[in-house]
Amino acid sequence: MTTEQTQKSAVRVETIERTSILHTIEVEVDVSRVRKAFDRAYRDLAKQVRVKGFRPGKAPRSVLERLHGASVAEQLEHTLVSETLADAIELAEIQPVSEPAISAGKPAPDASFKYTASIEVSPEIELPDLSGLPAVRPEVSVEDAEVEQRLEELRNANAPLVEEPEGTALARGHTATIDFVGRIDEDTFEGGTGQGVPLEIGGGRFIPGFEDQLIGAQAGDDRDVTVTFPEAYGNPEVAGKEAVFAVHIVDIRKAQIPQLDDEFAKDLGDFDSLEALRARIRSDLEAGQERESKETFRTTLMDALLERMDFNVPPGMIDRQLQNQLASAHQRLEGQLDHEAIHAQLDRWREEWRPRAERDVREMLALQAIAKAQQIEISDDEVAAKIDELMGGGDEQNPRLRQMHEDEQLKGALRHQLRDEKVLDFLVSAAKIDESSGT
Repeated sequence: MTTEQTQKSAVRVETIERTSILHTIEVEVDVSRVRKAFDRAYRDLAKQVRVKGFRPGKAPRSVLERLHGASVAEQLEHTLVSETLADAIELAEIQPVSEPAISAGKPAPDASFKYTASIEVSPEIELPDLSGLPAVRPEVSVEDAEVEQRLEELRNANAPLVEEPEGTALARGHTATIDFVGRIDEDTFEGGTGQGVPLEIGGGRFIPGFEDQLIGAQAGDDRDVTVTFPEAYGNPEVAGKEAVFAVHIVDIRKAQIPQLDDEFAKDLGDFDSLEALRARIRSDLEAGQERESKETFRTTLMDALLERMDFNVPPGMIDRQLQNQLASAHQRLEGQLDHEAIHAQLDRWREEWRPRAERDVREMLALQAIAKAQQIEISDDEVAAKIDELMGGGDEQNPRLRQMHEDEQLKGALRHQLRDEKVLDFLVSAAKIDESSGT
C-alpha cells in the first residue's frame, strides 16, 4: 500500500493504493471554501423560505440554522463532494474506470470537510510473449447434403395447409384449429382462453400433455384436456397448478408439401430455376459458415492470449458491462413479455451472464494494453471512412450522414472497434493457425 499527498487550491488529497485496481483518496476541503458554501446556501435559503415573524429574505441566519441546519448540512455534503471530486481525482492523477464510492460525514461551517473516495482503476498489465498464439480457423465447406436439407426445410415451411376430409382422426403431423377455455379450480385465468388457434400436433407448442390428449379427435368434437403447468412456468399465478381446458376442434388440416421443381423456386422469390435457388442456398450457407469460422478463430485466439495473461479485473467495469447487456435485453423483451416476467428473466440473466461480462472486459483490457504497447492508434480519417462505409457512401450533404459524422459517441465506439481489429491483425500476423476442417 502506497500513499501520496497533493494539494490544489482549497483541496488537499492523500492517495492510498490499496490494490493494483483499487485506490482510495482522502480529500480535505479547506475551511474557507466550506464557510463560503454555507454562506451561499443560507443566502439562497433566506430568499426561498418564509419564517413567521420576519419579512421575506430577512430571517436571521441563526433562526435558519435552527430550523433548517440539518437539511442544509446534508445538501452541502453532496454539493461539496460534487464540486471537488473532479479536482481531487486530477490531483491524485487517477483515471477512474467506474463510479467512485464516497464515504463522508456532515460538513460544519467552521471546520474543513473531509471525505473518502474509493476508486477503481485499470490494472497495470504486463504483456507476455505474443508470438505463436494458437488459434483454430475452421474450413468453410458446404456439402451437397446440407443444401438438400435446407431445400426440404423450405418445402415444409412453405407447404399450404389443406383441410382433411370429414371424419379424419387427428394425428401427429396434423394442424388443428381449436377454441379453448382453461380453468383452475373452476376459475378462468389470464392467457387460458383462445379462439381459432392453430395447433400443430407433435409440435410441442402447448403445455406437455395437451396435444397428446387431442389425438383421435375429429373436426367438431369437444374434449376436456387436463394438464399441470410446469413449476418454472413464466406466469407465477398458474405455475405448478392443474388446469382443465374445454377444447373444441374447429377443423383439421395437413401440410401439402410442394414438388421440388422450377415452379417451387419461382414461388419463393427472384429465382429462374431450382438450380438458381440451390446456388443461393449454398451461398447463404457458406456466408454463415464464414461468420462462424471467424468467430471461432477470434475466440480461440483470445483464449490463447488470455491464458498467457494474469491481471485483476475491476468489479465495477464488469458491473457496467453487465448492466449494458441487460439494458439491451430489456429493450428487446419489451412488448413481448409483461413487466414482471421481463424482470424475472433479467434477474436470471444477471447471474448467468456475469462470466461473459467479465470475459468481455478482460478482452477489452488485454487488447487495450497491446494497442498501447504497439502504439496502435486510429485516425479521425479512418473513423470517417468507416462511417461512410456503414452508410454505403452517399452525398456528404445527406443530413443522416452528417449527423453520424458529428456523433461523438458513435465515433468513439468505432474508434475502439477499429483499434481492436488492428490489434487482432497484429496478433494474427504472429499466430500459429490451425486450418481445421471442423469435422
